[in-house]
Amino acid sequence: MARTDVIVLGAGVVGVSAALHLAKRGLSVSLIDRKPVGEETSYGNAGIIEGNTYFPYPFPLKISALLKIAFKQAPEANYHLSYLPKIAPWLFAYLRHSRGAAMFEFAAKMRPLFANSIAEHEKLMREAGAERYLRTNGWLKIYRTTQAFNDAKPDLDAIAAAGLAFEALDTAGSMVLEPGLSPIFERGIYWPQAASVNNPLAVTRAYAERFKALGGVIVTGDARSLHRADGRWRVDTTEGPVDGAQAVVALGPWAQDVLDPLGIRLPLEVKRGYHRHFKPKGNKGLNRPVLDAEVGYAMVPMEQGLRLTTGAEFAARDAPPTPVQFDRLMPQARALFPIGEPVEDEPWMGRRPCFPDSMPVIGAAPGQSNLWLDYGHAHWGLTLGPVSGRLLTELMMGETPFTDPAPYRAERFMK
Repeated sequence: MARTDVIVLGAGVVGVSAALHLAKRGLSVSLIDRKPVGEETSYGNAGIIEGNTYFPYPFPLKISALLKIAFKQAPEANYHLSYLPKIAPWLFAYLRHSRGAAMFEFAAKMRPLFANSIAEHEKLMREAGAERYLRTNGWLKIYRTTQAFNDAKPDLDAIAAAGLAFEALDTAGSMVLEPGLSPIFERGIYWPQAASVNNPLAVTRAYAERFKALGGVIVTGDARSLHRADGRWRVDTTEGPVDGAQAVVALGPWAQDVLDPLGIRLPLEVKRGYHRHFKPKGNKGLNRPVLDAEVGYAMVPMEQGLRLTTGAEFAARDAPPTPVQFDRLMPQARALFPIGEPVEDEPWMGRRPCFPDSMPVIGAAPGQSNLWLDYGHAHWGLTLGPVSGRLLTELMMGETPFTDPAPYRAERFMK
């Protein structure tokens, strides 16, 4: 029987970051997952550390956009028809939270996390010797039409009023940053206050190695076995039971598998997404992530190749993959940039854990002593992993947190 101060369930970037912060405080910590570090949702993303984020991801409101999605013609979204009745209430709640005054409420509550996200990554990267993976040259969002750029202008005006820096560019200005692009777009927005990494998996694993160097233990186990035993939390692992005085659930899309049996039922849903790596074609390359706004995908230079990431797919978490969005986006992606042959035989699928208000849950679990929650980071798991781990650790240690944690409490869904 192994005994530890804290059990952390989930070895993605969120769980690893939390475990590392706790180990830095001198606690004995066991990090438990059924898979190797970083191989689930943390592996598949655009690698952007979005310190510039202000508003939540929008729900499409234009009839033309909704019709394209409905008829499965939109690259940015896909759905399984059989799943729509289950997810419909969540989608309506998401719609309410992603427009009007709710957008500004999100901005005010989430700004402390986003504003500190890059600095927290940089601290951990220095400690973990992972600085080589970091790029600090921002990212570029391109608009194929001036109309699409103009549609975004009210949001951009609000972001500028909040003091976040960006540069509005024409085609020529955008291509100074990314000369490998084809001039088939009319406008661009450069976000200099963002960073990115060229291998998210390697970053997560570097943080895990730093955690181990501080005495942390990584064990293979089934988080669903979490239960109380002799006043402590216990999890069954391949090395026998592990007991902890406290436990942290950082399981992303799998969190409710553990929490529902404990009576903690929160409105989490999953936005599935895909990526695939491609070989370079010719001598052109990208210097930073590029988001094709109207088509709804990102192109990112990674160590594994040029990574293309899709938008959202609304389907059951464990349903078989249906990467049809690649069929819709590839012709337009190849027109924008010379893309070679795919590296993998099939696209990779991940699952983004999302609450309807697009904010994570960070803090004490309601109704369960010594149980803590750190999940539901939506599109920003990589961005927010270290800063969430810092906030959670400050709460667990009884310290004064660097920001008000009230907006992230689970109780916001229990009114």
